[in-house]
Amino acid sequence: MSVVFSTLEHMIERLEAGTEVEDALSPTDLLDALRERKATEDRAAADLLDLAARWADLHPPESIHHAATFTSGRGIGLEFEEPIAGEGCPTVAEFCVAELGTVLGISTVSAKRLIGHALELRHRLPRLWTQVQSGGVAPWRARMVAEATIHATPSLTPEAAAWVDAQVAAVAGRVGPAQLERLVAETIKRHELAADDPAADPEDGYLSVDPRHVTVHDEDVHFAGTVRIEAEVDLADALDVDRAVAHGAELRKALGSTESLDARRAAALGDLARTQTALDLHTQGNTGTRDADGLPVAREVVLHAHFDASLDGLSTVFGPTGRLEEGQRLLLLEQVRAWCGDSRTKVTVKPVIDLNAHLEASGYEIPDRIREQVILRDTTCVFPFCTRPARGCDIDHVIEYDHDADTEDRPQPGPTLTPNLGALCRFHHRLKTHTAWHYDVIGPGEFEWTSPHGHRYRRDPSGTTPLDPPPEPSRRPRRP
Repeated sequence: MSVVFSTLEHMIERLEAGTEVEDALSPTDLLDALRERKATEDRAAADLLDLAARWADLHPPESIHHAATFTSGRGIGLEFEEPIAGEGCPTVAEFCVAELGTVLGISTVSAKRLIGHALELRHRLPRLWTQVQSGGVAPWRARMVAEATIHATPSLTPEAAAWVDAQVAAVAGRVGPAQLERLVAETIKRHELAADDPAADPEDGYLSVDPRHVTVHDEDVHFAGTVRIEAEVDLADALDVDRAVAHGAELRKALGSTESLDARRAAALGDLARTQTALDLHTQGNTGTRDADGLPVAREVVLHAHFDASLDGLSTVFGPTGRLEEGQRLLLLEQVRAWCGDSRTKVTVKPVIDLNAHLEASGYEIPDRIREQVILRDTTCVFPFCTRPARGCDIDHVIEYDHDADTEDRPQPGPTLTPNLGALCRFHHRLKTHTAWHYDVIGPGEFEWTSPHGHRYRRDPSGTTPLDPPPEPSRRPRRP
């Protein structure tokens, strides 16, 4: 029997009682429920900004001296002030960002952005901040404005940011990306802000905002293995690129390609890039980054592809899909075959590395064979929720290597052994070295981290799992 609820409260009561009500909701009930859930989501997002700002308040730069361990660290560097919002906002102790991020289940970079937006809104965009906290403006829209004012070029002064705040608040935050971009440009012109380029015309405030850019959206990879490229260039450059891409597409068709025009144009753009890096434009053999004329040398593009393989008689059979180490993206075997068919592609096949083998070195320095094994095992920085590729990370001794153990004839507590090593990006390496964060090895490529406030996280090749919450601090009973 179907029952139609007249109020949302009745529906909630039935949900709490465990009764199935999905099919019993009327259109009005569904809309009411959706509106309430959205209001609850916005309220929670506003509270999140407020709490992030309060967390920053608890960690001013003066707290650095209580958080950092000055006796530790061999050239890694100590904690320093970290400006994460615009001029006029308070700075925060750098390492406090990590614990906020792990509690929220986001990366340190995302946590830094959250705190930056909260401080920017509270200190430089107070009208918008008030509207967010009162429910008049959606937090996501306010954060979009904060992101624009933080990263405007040239930088916005507090007065310029206040003018943006007044304009956006006047329309209750109903501003889109295009309008916001024009508003920031007008702000720069009105306040006669100087461009970072000393050669720019100081009277030309609007044009000092250079819109040119080329952005490869490599974090948004299509299931077919493609990415989107967005660019804004000079008109003459755009016409030249269009002409070159059109010529390349026609050339591919003449050589027998049956792909669509759009596909041939996309491939032709890749041909342009590979031609530039393949030509001996500036002393390819130079081992430095610049040749004798001071010009940058053309560089190879190195990609690391990993595929499962099996032996079928005397031949090797690869799986249809693999993993591209750069960006941890899906890779199709057909794509690799197409790359290898290009005469300018150099293919290097490396032997299989046993990721479970225990490799050891006698000293502190980590040999290439051990480094490569740790990189392939960990794939990314092993700090909770960090996604920085392991190939660009430091290789850290989980248990610290004792440089005086050999001379004092003591056992080495932290040997250079695969199970005692983990990939850490430079920030989290410094965090582990200079704060109360610590981690233990619990299995091959598996680590358990503990934060200064007792939160624990398990990090393994599949990702990060929060463990039991920290125990409640003991409280002495209050006297009447």
